[in-house]
Amino acid sequence: MKPLYQIISKPLITEKSSMLKEADNVVAFEVAMNSNKIEIKQAIESAFNVKVQEVRTLIVAGKSKRFGRNMGKRSNVKKAYVTLAEGTIDLFGV
Repeated sequence: MKPLYQIISKPLITEKSSMLKEADNVVAFEVAMNSNKIEIKQAIESAFNVKVQEVRTLIVAGKSKRFGRNMGKRSNVKKAYVTLAEGTIDLFGV
């Protein structure tokens, strides 16, 4: 298995992810493009000491952006929505 820091990039703290966390115990993460669902599940379980029920992934296409006269493109991003069977993940450590 790859190291955790190569699989999990960062948690996604958005309005949608906070509503999913309260309603369905789902947590969102930004993950590496070359990681699969099995690696993501193992990384989340070992990093946060929780039981993962399901992992759903999606790739968000990067937007075209203008930089002065030049056009550029942001990188694509892979997101993972992780449904927890038991336990919770406290991202802020409060």
